[in-house]
Amino acid sequence: MEYRAEKQIIAIADALKKLGFLDIVKKEKGILTVSLAFKNKKPVIMNLRLISKPGLRIYMGVLEIEKKKGPSTYLLTTPKGIISSKEAIKSRIGGEVIAEIWS
Repeated sequence: MEYRAEKQIIAIADALKKLGFLDIVKKEKGILTVSLAFKNKKPVIMNLRLISKPGLRIYMGVLEIEKKKGPSTYLLTTPKGIISSKEAIKSRIGGEVIAEIWS
């Protein structure tokens, strides 16, 4: 898939690649090309749900993120950039929840 290479989209794509959900992330001439990762001919991402919306921003602290452990992973935007819930717990930092991803 191809997208306009905006700063936030590139950061989200890099975070998803680090988590293993994306296989290829290339940036050429303002266009970002991404490819989903597959395992046994099935996509690694089973479902994705957007949490924060322009009219309703959802924020979570570290304690709330720790309580919501399970098969899903959260993407958070923090002062340190866009990170996963595992990294947020490790760094002891909370932030705005962008999406929840099931694998």
